[in-house]
Amino acid sequence: MDMNIQKYMAFVKTVEYGSFTKAAEILNYSQSGISRMINDLEKEWKIVLLERGKSGVKLTSDGMKLLPHAKNICMEYEKLQMELDELNGLQSGLIRIGTFSSVATHWLPNVIRRFQQAYPNIDYELLLGDYTEIEEWILTGRVDCGFLRLPAHPEFETYFLEQDRLLAILPVNHPLAHLEKFPVVDLCGEPFLLLEKGAKADASEIFERCHLTPQIHFTTWDDYAIMSMVESGLGISILPELILKRAPYRIVAKELDVPAYRKIGIALRSKKNASLAVKRFLEYLPYR
Repeated sequence: MDMNIQKYMAFVKTVEYGSFTKAAEILNYSQSGISRMINDLEKEWKIVLLERGKSGVKLTSDGMKLLPHAKNICMEYEKLQMELDELNGLQSGLIRIGTFSSVATHWLPNVIRRFQQAYPNIDYELLLGDYTEIEEWILTGRVDCGFLRLPAHPEFETYFLEQDRLLAILPVNHPLAHLEKFPVVDLCGEPFLLLEKGAKADASEIFERCHLTPQIHFTTWDDYAIMSMVESGLGISILPELILKRAPYRIVAKELDVPAYRKIGIALRSKKNASLAVKRFLEYLPYR
């Protein structure tokens, strides 16, 4: 790689992650190497790009003006690499994937394992977030593709993968744990723990559809925190069936008497403009 491109990438990634250490991890350099490359840029351009502090780094006003140009150079370089991949076959590449916890835990390991058998030289970068964060990462180009609840942003190309049931989660000694199906109206009779993975929680749509108002006592994006609290008798919840596979908690999962689902899909800005590695990766997903 051209040394100037390396410097521009060091600058862009340091701003993106807010620290030399994280940028070094992503670019496979030492922290001192990243710092040195940015110092070299500042000397060459005779300006200060970053303010260094204990809490990380921040752009200066000059750095803010130059960052978009450095990003464009890096993007054009990535496009060049994509064209070379197309011409030479898939010998190397990087796939950046946005995902949420249940997919990262139960789907991705098997998909990547099968993909690696065919393409062993591909590297991966996984970013874990909620639905809203993943959409933003796709829009800004931070990731190449992302797993989302459908429907997603209208600008995306999306592919439906799975319909995931939403289940009531109860402590094992709950008085209604013996029922075959849990009545939706009883979700409002005691403290409710809300799993929120973006602008709108999966459970919120159930309450809106049934015109119910739950007693929400706790909200988090962490599925396992919800399970632990339910196990401790702090309330009940609704979780997707996928995250409950191999769950290490003493809880009971019950189908609702009003069936509810989330649709999981993969999204990207444009399959046509995606790298060869991403296009091949998409072929390994279980489309419906």
